[in-house]
Amino acid sequence: MEEEAAAAAAAAGGECRDPLPAPNPEGPSPGELSSSASASAADAPGAPPPPGAREVAAAMEAMERDAAAIAESYASLFASLRVALSDVTSTSAENMECLGDVVGRLQESALEASSKGNIYINSCLRLNEEMRGLESLAMQLYPSVT
Repeated sequence: MEEEAAAAAAAAGGECRDPLPAPNPEGPSPGELSSSASASAADAPGAPPPPGAREVAAAMEAMERDAAAIAESYASLFASLRVALSDVTSTSAENMECLGDVVGRLQESALEASSKGNIYINSCLRLNEEMRGLESLAMQLYPSVT
């Protein structure tokens, strides 16, 4: 008769559930008391039957696979963020070095331009002094022009 029930259950549900573990000879532990209370609640009419050990193991495996996939996803995300941050940091360092070079060259050009400007101003001042001397000479040579 048990064989017929097992065959009927296998035909109806596809799989036969594992048998319940043997009772503890020392008496039920507190954890077993709560599980036996929930088992008696599950035996109530209209309540779904408790899942078998295989279903629980399959659910645990699926949960572990999902957790591993999530962990891989986070690892990939953090790796790509680390690479992006490294690129930005190295680019910033390269840009700062380039900016330092540009500022140095600009300073050199500004110093050179100011030196040339000072030379030009000094030349203009000397020319102005010479022109003043020539003005008095021109007045002496051409008194009627003015």
